[in-house]
Amino acid sequence: MFISNAYAQAAPAAAGPESGLLGMLPLVLMFVVLYFVMIRPQMKRQKEAKAMIAALAKGDEVVTAGGVIGKISKLGDNFIHLEVANGVEIQIQRGAITQVLPKGSLK
Repeated sequence: MFISNAYAQAAPAAAGPESGLLGMLPLVLMFVVLYFVMIRPQMKRQKEAKAMIAALAKGDEVVTAGGVIGKISKLGDNFIHLEVANGVEIQIQRGAITQVLPKGSLK
């Protein structure tokens, strides 16, 4: 009385193979845009940072991730000794270097 009868509906006509490709087109376009907007620039920044860290030399003036500015006094494989004041050295990891300053920035 309150419940109406449910009847099976006819199946929709099968579409050709091109409709499957058109259905995937937005997904492919979104991935292409994501690659050029997010992934590619991030890989470029990582490559530049790796090259900067590999090119560090004694006497370079650098900024660390924590904002400490100093001059490199000794280089190791994984660690760097950074002179932050006359006679004051700290030891930091190579990856903590975020920027190399132009020569003469520190006085």
